[in-house]
Amino acid sequence: MFPRLKIAVFCDGCFWHRCPLHGSIPRQNRLWWTQKLEANVRRDADTTARLEAAGWFVVRVWEHDDTQGAADAVEAFVNDRRRPEAVDQPRAGV
Repeated sequence: MFPRLKIAVFCDGCFWHRCPLHGSIPRQNRLWWTQKLEANVRRDADTTARLEAAGWFVVRVWEHDDTQGAADAVEAFVNDRRRPEAVDQPRAGV
């Protein structure tokens, strides 16, 4: 998190957050897991919406993302938000 810039960064795990590339549902208790994982995705969307409504920027990366690439993307976003003219720009996350 970058509180002064109101930037929240999340690294979502492929299993727990239903990655479209790597997400899977266990065979045992399939219905329970489906409901659980879908609830996680809904909670993520709700969290993002609440933060954005409160004026925060939300950056989400996947656990499978290249670590350096993800770090570079977050750094670029933070640096962009630090520019004086960025204060008046509309909110748009990564």
